[in-house]
Formats: sequence, C-alpha cells, structure tokens
Amino acid sequence: MKKLSFILSTLLLGSISYAQVIESLDTINVDSSTIDDRFSSKKTEVSTTTTISAEQVDEAHTENIQQVLQSIPGITTEVKTGDSIKIHIRGVENQMYMGEKPGVAVVIDGVPVFERTGAVNIDLDNIESIKVLKGGASYLFGDDALSGAVIITTKKGAHYNNNFVALEGGSFGYKKLVARTGYSNDVVNFHVQGSERKADGYHEDSNYSAKYFNGKLQYFINDSSDLTFGTEYSKRKKDSHGTVGGETEAQINPKSIYNDDQDSRDYTRMYNVELLKLFLTYSKDFTENVNLLVNTYLYTDDTSFWSSPQTRDGNYVLQPSYDDFDYVFDNMYEQVQKGVKSELRTSSKSFATLLGLDLRDNEYKNKVTYRVNQAKRTFVVTPNFFEAGDEKSNDTTDENVYAVYGEYKQGITKDLTATANLRYDKIELDYRDYKNQHLEKDFDVYSYRVGTNYNFTKNDTVFVNYSTGFRAPTISQLFTGNTSTYGNTENNPNLKPEESKNYEIGLRGTVFEKYNYEMALFRIDRKDFIMKTSGNYGGSSSTATDMWDNIGGAKHQGLEMSFNSNITDKFSYNLAYTFLDARYTNYHNLAIDLDGNTNTTNLSYFDVTGNRIPRTSKHSINLILDYFIVPQWKFETEFVKKSSYYADDLNRLKIKGQEAVNLLTQYKMKSNGLDWSFFARIDNLFDNQYYNTARASSDRDDNGTFDKEDLSITVNQGRTFTFGLSMKF
Repeated sequence: MKKLSFILSTLLLGSISYAQVIESLDTINVDSSTIDDRFSSKKTEVSTTTTISAEQVDEAHTENIQQVLQSIPGITTEVKTGDSIKIHIRGVENQMYMGEKPGVAVVIDGVPVFERTGAVNIDLDNIESIKVLKGGASYLFGDDALSGAVIITTKKGAHYNNNFVALEGGSFGYKKLVARTGYSNDVVNFHVQGSERKADGYHEDSNYSAKYFNGKLQYFINDSSDLTFGTEYSKRKKDSHGTVGGETEAQINPKSIYNDDQDSRDYTRMYNVELLKLFLTYSKDFTENVNLLVNTYLYTDDTSFWSSPQTRDGNYVLQPSYDDFDYVFDNMYEQVQKGVKSELRTSSKSFATLLGLDLRDNEYKNKVTYRVNQAKRTFVVTPNFFEAGDEKSNDTTDENVYAVYGEYKQGITKDLTATANLRYDKIELDYRDYKNQHLEKDFDVYSYRVGTNYNFTKNDTVFVNYSTGFRAPTISQLFTGNTSTYGNTENNPNLKPEESKNYEIGLRGTVFEKYNYEMALFRIDRKDFIMKTSGNYGGSSSTATDMWDNIGGAKHQGLEMSFNSNITDKFSYNLAYTFLDARYTNYHNLAIDLDGNTNTTNLSYFDVTGNRIPRTSKHSINLILDYFIVPQWKFETEFVKKSSYYADDLNRLKIKGQEAVNLLTQYKMKSNGLDWSFFARIDNLFDNQYYNTARASSDRDDNGTFDKEDLSITVNQGRTFTFGLSMKF
C-alpha cells in the first residue's frame, strides 16, 4: 500500500504543480468511465476509439449488435443466438469457445458485466451510444480488459419525451415489437419502454425470445446537480442447437436437424435467463469544469440450462432411442453484482484530472443436479447410483474488489498533450461448497496507460500509447482438483494474474474539411497467460499431470484503418479495414487423443508455438455506402469480407473466408403530426454459403486422424429479409 500511496500522491501533486494556464490551448478534458460523457473530447485521446450513436444503431435495423460492430476495425464477434454474442477485440481470446470471458470489458452504464455463458445480452432498442476503446483498458475497468472495452450507455434524456411504436418482421419467424413513452419538463424527464424479439431460427431448435422492460428517470435537484434512476428487466428463452459434426454433415445437413447420431446434439441447451439491472447516479457540477459522479448499482443474472446429452440409462446401457430432450443435468446459476463507483473530474486550459473509486461485491452461485437416474462407472457399474434430483455440485463464490484509479492529462504546448493512467485492484475470492470446502485467494494488481497526442496540423493528430490489461485467475483454475467433479486436473494455488502489454501508434484527422480518417499500428504481447498444461481443451489421462498454469504466450499485431465522409448531401461512406497477425509465442504441450479407440486415452502431444490463433482472419473489410434518393429516402449498401482462418490450434483445418452484401432502404415522412419510418433490409443478398464459426480441438469421431470431420460447425443461415415500420407522436 505504500507504493500505491506514493503513486497517487504524485498524481495529485502533479495536477497542482502543472496548474499554469496555456492560453492557446482548448479546454483539456478527461472522459468518464461511468455513464456521463459531458466532458468527452477525442482531440487529446491517446488510444484508438470509435463511437456509434443511438441514431446509427436504431437506423441499422439489425437483429443483433454484431451487425453494428462489424463496421469497426479490429472487432470480431461470435453470435450465440439472436442478440446474444461474445465480443473480441484484435483477436484476443478468439481461440476460446466454451463460455470463458472474452478478454474485453463489456461496460453497461458504467458497470463491467459478465454473464454465465461468456456472452452478453444487449437490448438494441435501449442504446444511447456505443464506445469502443482499444488497447489494454484495465486502467479504467479492471479485470479482463486485456484488449479493450465496449462501453454502452442506455437511453436517457429529454429527447425521448414522445410516444413511439415499432413493428418488424423477417425471415425464420423473426418478429419485434417496441413501445415507448416519455415526458420532460424543467425539473424531471423520464421514459419507459417495453419490447419483445423472437424468432424460430434457421437451425433446428434455435428458437429464442427476449422480453425487455426498461426506463430512466432523471430529476434535476438544482442547476448544478441531478439524480438518475435506471432499470432494465429482461427475460429470455433460447435454445442453442445449431452446430453439426464435420464438414460432410455441414454440406448435407446445414440446419443441424437432429438425427440418430448422439453426437449431433449440443452439449448445452434450453437456456432460461432473467436479467435485472438497477442503478442510481448522482451528478454534481461544483464549477463549470469540476464534476462529481457517484453511481450505485445492482445487477442480477439467473440462468438455467440443460447439459450433457443422455446416451445411457441408469444401468449404463446405451439407448439409441433417446432424443434431443434427454439430458443428464439441470444447471442453475445465480449471479449478483452490486457496488459503488465514483469519479471526480476536472478540466482546464492546461490540464485535466480524474480520480475514481470502484467498490464491487459480487456473488456467483452454481448448482448442478441430475435430471435422470444415472449410473456411476468406477471399476464396476452401479445401477441408479445417482437418482434424479441428486446434487452433482453446489457452490458459492464471493468476489470483492476494492479499486482506486486516476488519470492525469497535461497540455505541454498548444499542440502536445500527455496522458497517464494508473489503477490498483485488490481482488478477494472466497469459495464455499456443499462439501464444506472453504477456499480463499487474494490478488493485488496494478494496471496503467501512458501516451501522448500531437496535433501536427489544425486537423490532424498523431498519438502513441502503451497500456496494460489483466485477468485474475478464477477459483476453478486455482483449485480445480477440489472444485471439479470429474477429470484429473490438479490444483495450482500459485497462479498469477495474466497480463497483456499493448503498444499502439496512430493517426487521426480530417482532409479537405470532410474526409475523416483514423489508422493505427498495434501490438499485443501476452506472456504467462493462463492455460492448461495439456492445452486449453487438450486431452488428459489418469497418468498425466494436468493443471492450469502461467505458461501460455501470444502476440497480436496488425494495422487498422477507418475512413468516412459525407461527400455530398446525397452520398456518404464508411470504410473499415483490419490486418491481423495473431500467433502463439508459447504453446508447447497441446494434447490430443489420436489412438482411434473410444475406450482408451493414449495422448499425442504437439508443439504449436508459432501457429496462427484459431478463428483470426488476416484481412477484414467493411464498406458502407449511403445514398439519399431524396432527403427522406435512404438507400444503403454494405459489403463485408473476411479472409480464411484456421479452426484449430494445429493449423491443419483451414476454413474459407466469408463474404456478403447487405442492402437497406429507409423512407421517412411526416403526416398529421406523426413521424413515420419504413424500412426493408436484405442480409447476404447473394446467398453465399459460409460458416459462422468452425472449431476443432480433438479427434471427435475417434478414427485416429484429425481432419475436417472433427470440426464443430455452425453454418450461416444464408439470405435473410427484415422489414418494418415505426411511428413517433
């Protein structure tokens, strides 16, 4: 703590010692990491950032946020079902696909959120803005911000003081209904909104429904302070079937229609998710340039699902007649995130400061019970050893986070600014289970960013930064031998938090007063990141020692470019391009069972150091062209292309790239005091066939070879149509 006190004291004293005013500078600002951007400014930002407005989200008329984020360089997403996705930045954690954290902080109204599936569920109709911050972002958000943050602010403000309804429909049974009303005067403004999305889905058993209720109430205490109360409740039901086993099956059965092959069933299915978000924010302007924000919140996540397809009865006899509703386990997960986050910000002609406090009290409960009678196979099979309703596991993990952080931004000359960030996190983990086990572990982690920004012309800027991100080990990684009910993975209580080191240099600006651009060279180094000694999903045997350890390494480097402009009143464009080279720098012990015998485990080991990280395309491009036939009628064309990638760590299974053209037209009109909007959208106009995702980590068909028949594939649904209308009054 002495080191922390010294650093924070230096930061605060520095803000006083540099208090001289440089009259030729504009006001220098520090962005908030909570839910208020009143001081926001990109002119002195030292990292790559992109912001998408509510209007851009609403007028995209997409089914999920992936279709919005793909216009940003460096972003990749894995669509789960409907609007549930996992987000990646610059290829970090693209190799992971089993529900792990994504290496990106997803921040909603100032709070980093994490859901049970590793994905995040976002109400597209309740977004005020999306800001993507690239580079290690733990200096603002703490754990898991290895490669950046996606910061989402939900709708708020007097401009929602109207009535609004919208109806949409589309392919594969897609339907959406939204209704909103609001009110505003000089003292208070509020809005409430309800919506429902549902679809049958292209794939067999891929139906989903999502119902939302949300709203905000903002009360102005006086001219310098206000209170904002926000709430969102969502109830979701979704199936997750959609993958097929092997390339042959992908060709003849792209919809993944269930057959007698037990392997055609997904390991987990039938998700029921209830999410509740509540927050209360106090904002106080002490002066025009000094602001205090205090945000208190409570987020809950109740999730249940089935797991492990049942293939045998209680006597351990194979039953081919079992169908896609026969599963072994019921899983219940309860998560509570609550805490307080506060920030004090100042701005001036010469410097700006931010000092923040982040206190979190999170609780994660897991309970797994048997849905059916199940035999236990040891040396002999004991019939009906487990009865339906018996507990397989039942545990609770308490996570407490105590963090302080700060930012100091200094104007050195009228064109040169420097920025420094520092954050300290103390993380305490406390685990208890039904076997009366009590396990504890604490971590002390520092993260930081330093950078500079130089305006070499009136409209053009060069920026350079170095930042870090970290991820703390989980209880299940630290103490797998105690907490796991199967397998041979041992404990490793000496695990350290993994760290990413991010380097970036870039240019941004405007040419001829209308052509905007931003480009950046980046590199991410990950050393000693946590993986299993047999590989992330590698095999293990009763004789091989397997544990989680700080043994992995990777390097992600590349180039990102974006260009946009309103060339004329009628024509505009947005172009995004990414070159990414993501490789393992340390991965010496990937284990795969290749003996071709389902009853034995004889592992083959591979050194995949230097290999490309799975599911990272080298080249990605997104081009959007907007043309206004008349001011009320817009026509939009989008071209999306990604180059080939490997589906596996061995780099044996190469998957062809993706290419699609999307069309959108929208017409607006006013009539009798009503604002009408009509739209129609076609995705994948030419019905190109490609894979949404493809992955492989084992010889799944046990034939002794590792080939494309071992892939797990989700086939793209092809051409889709969406249409709708909305009315505001």
